Amino acid sequence: MGSPETTSVQAGGLQGLSNPLRFQRVADAVLPWAAGGCAIAMLLGLYLGLVWAPVDYQQGDAYRIMFVHVPAAWMAMFVYGAIALMSLIGFVWRHPLAEVAARASAPIGACFTAIALFTGSVWGKPMWGTFWVWDARLTSVLLLFFLYLGYIALHDAFEDPNRGARAASILAVVGSINLPIIKFSVDWWNTLHQPASVLRIGGPKIDPSMLWPLLVMALAFKLYYVVVLILRMRSGLIDRRIHSLRLSAGRG
Repeated sequence: MGSPETTSVQAGGLQGLSNPLRFQRVADAVLPWAAGGCAIAMLLGLYLGLVWAPVDYQQGDAYRIMFVHVPAAWMAMFVYGAIALMSLIGFVWRHPLAEVAARASAPIGACFTAIALFTGSVWGKPMWGTFWVWDARLTSVLLLFFLYLGYIALHDAFEDPNRGARAASILAVVGSINLPIIKFSVDWWNTLHQPASVLRIGGPKIDPSMLWPLLVMALAFKLYYVVVLILRMRSGLIDRRIHSLRLSAGRG
């Protein structure tokens, strides 16, 4: 008869994926490739965006902040969507690795959202004449940032980590309603923010000389998320192991 861990792996499905040993093996294989790919894509994307892409005929060089702002905004929404999905899996199936991944993702997504808000304000000042307006897109992204902070705070608001995880999971799932609002806000309301020019029906409206640097930077940001997520999940699993050992020692 095999060990409980071996039996869990052989069972496959969600329970098999929750095995920390399997996660470590996958993480060890993925991490160096993701880190290397992130470094290459980041350097290539910065070169293409800052040097290779032409000057915009209306905005001059000021538009180049787009190569950081837009990928950060995409990641802010993507990471929150991932948190909501993992929270749902953790809440319904009590999948421990999903809960660890969701919690590890929250600070990363909050940072991406903060970068999107900051770079958007810096870009907005020369283009709109102001750092901030309460239009639908900017306000819904700000709400997304507060949802991240609320998720993180709820996790730490309970002495029982399981209660904190469940409360945060509910917030994450309910808060995902904000994602389509962010995406379609520029279509539903007459806002100051320009309409979508890349992820839209009918294909991108942006010139390929600017689109390719944008996509390379988006890839770099995605790989960065993978790298940091793996590192934070490793730390989270160690914390859970230490917590379990302390509980066992307390009962003994």
